[in-house]
Amino acid sequence: MSQSWVGISTILKTAAKVFEKPVYAKNVSMLQVDRFLRNISLTPPEGKANRIRQCSVRITDLCNLRCHTCGQWGDSGFLRSCSIADLRKDEVSPDRYIELLRDLKAHGHTPTVYLWGGEPMLYKGSVEIIEEAASMGMPPSIATNATGLAQHAERLVAAPMFVIQISVDGADSATHNACRPGANPAVDNFATINQAIASIREIRADRGQRLPLIASLTTINNLNYDKLVDVYESFRDKVDVCVFYLAWWIDQESAENHARDFEERFGFRPEKHFGWIGSWRPPDYGILSSQLKRLEAKAASLSGPGLIIMPPVSEPDQLEAYYTDHAQRFGFEKCNHILTAVEINSNGDMSPCRDYHDFVVGNVKEKTITELWNSEPYRKFRRSLAEKGLMPACTRCCGLMGY
Repeated sequence: MSQSWVGISTILKTAAKVFEKPVYAKNVSMLQVDRFLRNISLTPPEGKANRIRQCSVRITDLCNLRCHTCGQWGDSGFLRSCSIADLRKDEVSPDRYIELLRDLKAHGHTPTVYLWGGEPMLYKGSVEIIEEAASMGMPPSIATNATGLAQHAERLVAAPMFVIQISVDGADSATHNACRPGANPAVDNFATINQAIASIREIRADRGQRLPLIASLTTINNLNYDKLVDVYESFRDKVDVCVFYLAWWIDQESAENHARDFEERFGFRPEKHFGWIGSWRPPDYGILSSQLKRLEAKAASLSGPGLIIMPPVSEPDQLEAYYTDHAQRFGFEKCNHILTAVEINSNGDMSPCRDYHDFVVGNVKEKTITELWNSEPYRKFRRSLAEKGLMPACTRCCGLMGY
C-alpha cells in the first residue's frame, strides 16, 4: 500500500529551516506518522477518528485566474455559473474561524492550518487567521497564486508562516500565463509570483530567519510537461522546495461511474466532481518520464531546492496508465485523509473530501469542528470507504495521493 512521502534529500535540505520553529516540526512530523500508522491499521468499525492533524480550509471560492486544470474556475469548473456576490456573501467570517481554531486548541487539537481556494489572499481576514494559528502553534500554510503576498509579506514572515506554496506552471511568463490565464486578460501572474517571492525572501533575510518555507507548486499539463526541468532551474535560487504533481482530474466515464457509486452509498447524486473532467494529457509520456527522472537526479544533490513529485510515478507506462486508465491506483488503496484531516468549504460546509465535497457533515457556522469531527454523518462516510473501498473519483485526488 503506497503513501506519498517527502524524500530524504528534501528532508535534509529543509530540516534546519523546519526546526527553526520546533512546535511546527513536531506537528508536521506527527501528521506523517499518523498517516503511516493509519496506512497499516484498519479503520475502526464504528468510523471514529482520533486527533485532527490538519485543518484544510477552502476559505474563498473567489479567484482572479482561470487556470485550465482547475476544477473550480477552469474550462469546465463547477463554479463558472455561480454568482460572485452570492459566493462572497456565503463565506464564513474571520472571527468565526478564529473561534473554531481556539476551540480546537481547547480540545487538544493543534493541527496544521492549510488555507486554499479560490485564491485565499482574496479573502479579507486570511492574514489574521494565519497569525492566530501561528500564535497557537498550529503551523499555517497556504496554496496561492501569489496575489497579495508582496503587500502582506512582512506580517506573513513575522507570524511566521510555515509554508507558502505558490503555483508556478512555467519557467517563463509565456508558458506560465498560458497555463494560468487571468480572469482579466491583462493579468500577468508570472510577474506577480516573482515579485512575491522576492519580497518574502528579502524580509526573511532582514529578520535573520528561515521560515516561511517557499515552495513552487507545478501542475503538470500538456503545455509544460516538457519544460519541468526548466521550472526547477529557473526557481532553484528562489524557492526551498519544488513540488510537481500530475494533476487531479477525472474522465467522463469515471465521472458517471462515480455518480452511480456515490448515489448507491449515500442516496443522492453528486455533482462537484464533474468540474474536474479533463483532457490535458501530455502528448509524449516518454518525454514526461525523462523530465521527471532528470528532476530526481538534480534533486538528489544537496544543492538546489528539495523535490516532491505527487504521486511518485515516473516510468512511461505508469504515466500513460495514470492519464488513460482511471482505475489504476498505483498502490494507493486506502484514504487516510478522512481519519486525520478536516475539509471546510468557503460557505462553512464541512466535508470529509477535499476535491469532491458533495458529502457534507455539517456547517461550522452552526457547530464547531470538534462537534462535527466524529458526528454520525462523518462516521458514516468513513465506514463506507472502509467497508466498500474507494469510489471512482478517489483515484485522482490529492487527499489520497498527496502528502
